[in-house]
Amino acid sequence: MCMRYELGIDAAKVDAIDMHVHLEVDGHGHESLPPALTEASAKYFKAEDRSPSLDRIAETYRELNMAAVVFTVDARTQLKHEPNSIPDLIAGAARNNDVLIPFGSVDPRTGEEAIARAKHQAIELGARGFKFHPSLQGFDPSNEQFYPLWETLQELGLPAIFHTGQNGMGAGLPGGYGIKLAYSNPLLLDAVAADFPELQIIMAHPSVPWQDEANSIATHKANVFIDLSGWSPKYFPESLVRMSNSVLQDKVLFGTDFPLITPQKWLGAFADLPLKDEVRPKILKHNAVRLLGLGG
Repeated sequence: MCMRYELGIDAAKVDAIDMHVHLEVDGHGHESLPPALTEASAKYFKAEDRSPSLDRIAETYRELNMAAVVFTVDARTQLKHEPNSIPDLIAGAARNNDVLIPFGSVDPRTGEEAIARAKHQAIELGARGFKFHPSLQGFDPSNEQFYPLWETLQELGLPAIFHTGQNGMGAGLPGGYGIKLAYSNPLLLDAVAADFPELQIIMAHPSVPWQDEANSIATHKANVFIDLSGWSPKYFPESLVRMSNSVLQDKVLFGTDFPLITPQKWLGAFADLPLKDEVRPKILKHNAVRLLGLGG
């Protein structure tokens, strides 16, 4: 049933590449999160449309002349909730391969099964990378029990996005729904980056309250990047803006966290940041083109 994803994006023709877009509901109506988390995060982000379909996401980016990386998160062990269908997501991206780039996701706590799923998603289905959320999935990425998975991703030659910093998931709920912020400290990814130097790691979001740690890691490790999703640029830590304008100008990536933040809202605030003219196109497109191997 699933057609394999093949890249159809003409990188020379798009204006920007959004590295961070969530698909919250699959074609069968199954939602990625338990209802309590969906409701709490919608309130936290004040999102208007929490769960557009994949085809609607594609239309949104087509209208904006942008491409987008789309994914969900497999956190079945921690949440006791099956993820929305990743084969369905990849098939939908294949239908819209002129604007969408699918990333897979596996639950690291499932061990050998996670490795098998990662290989299947990459080799058979055509996933172009992977998404992890250590807090939501309830794991420490630096723990060596997960090293076989990172070794697999390194062998596949595909990048991995890891949520870092503050967490909208569970915000405002008793005990934060059991979600532990410390697993999203970017310092835990420093060990992974050091031990797997060919694995391209994207630290998602301004890593508040650990922004200095994230800046340091991205400066030190050639294989580590930062995506700027999940926050309006008007709230970016000053150190992130300053370093994005200088030593990190080739390491930071445009990302929204759509549907929680729209590209229009993000770009409106981005225009007000004190960035050099030559840096903006790198952040909006060229760094992602290089990282994702899109050419153009």
